[in-house]
Amino acid sequence: MATDTHAAEAASAPGMPQLDFTNWGNQIFWLLVTLVVIYVVLSRIALPRIAAVLAERQGTITNDIAKAEELKAQAVEAEEAYNKALADARAEASRIVAETKAEIQADLDAATAKADAEIAAKAAESEKAIAEIRAGAVESIQAVATDTASEIVAALGGKADAKAVKAAVTERMKG
Repeated sequence: MATDTHAAEAASAPGMPQLDFTNWGNQIFWLLVTLVVIYVVLSRIALPRIAAVLAERQGTITNDIAKAEELKAQAVEAEEAYNKALADARAEASRIVAETKAEIQADLDAATAKADAEIAAKAAESEKAIAEIRAGAVESIQAVATDTASEIVAALGGKADAKAVKAAVTERMKG
């Protein structure tokens, strides 16, 4: 019957057993033990592991940032070297173009001078030939004019003196 009395007391007890003041001492003891065990487990095992992971992540992030800065500096240096090489190449190309233009101009000047000399020589030859032709033409004209004047004088019934006709034709040709 002892079990019946205990069951009857439990049935007559009000509400939840956690709120029963008779059990609070026991509950507070186990609460403190549980909190101490959780504190020890967290402080000795879990938190050091979490701290190690966080420290490792922080180290990785720091190393990655440092490496990124280093790579950025290398990229800037490479860009500057590229720009310098490009400027040097452009300057070299300009120099080569200028040299080539100068060589072409020199060749052109030499060819022009040679052509001018050939043209001058041919022009001198042509002028000499023209002068010879002119001289020959003048002589021919003088001869024809002298003959024509003698024939005209003879046709008019006079006797033409060859020396006088020649002198008159020469005088008239001078101007």
